[in-house]
Amino acid sequence: MAYSVDKDVLLNGNNIYIVRCTAVSDGTLTAGEEILIDKSALTGPLPGIATGRLSVEEIWYSIQGFESILLYWDHTTDDPIARLTGDGYVCFKEYGGLVDPNSAGGTGDLCWAYAGAGADTSGDTFTITIKAKKKQ
Repeated sequence: MAYSVDKDVLLNGNNIYIVRCTAVSDGTLTAGEEILIDKSALTGPLPGIATGRLSVEEIWYSIQGFESILLYWDHTTDDPIARLTGDGYVCFKEYGGLVDPNSAGGTGDLCWAYAGAGADTSGDTFTITIKAKKKQ
């Protein structure tokens, strides 16, 4: 079995982007990062205009076996979004979303990383669905 990650874009509208990421481990994941939302590949909120920033509105997740998964904005010093364990739902809509602080350096991509101590176990899985809002 090989370590695998599947990303499915559920919606790519002018203002809203929804993506689901599913991972299955082969027991070799110890560190590193994966891009969940590549900001540079998005257009909007105005057609033909690059997305300036992203704002996370909602996160649905199911983490099975992994100690935790860390979500963060990619910058010179990464800006954390959430540390996910177990099953759950997080909503930031009431607060206008969790907006990328646009810190120095980096890309502003939304990334994930395994945040456990040591290696994961073969067969560990997670599914994370994120609803993000595109901003100028």
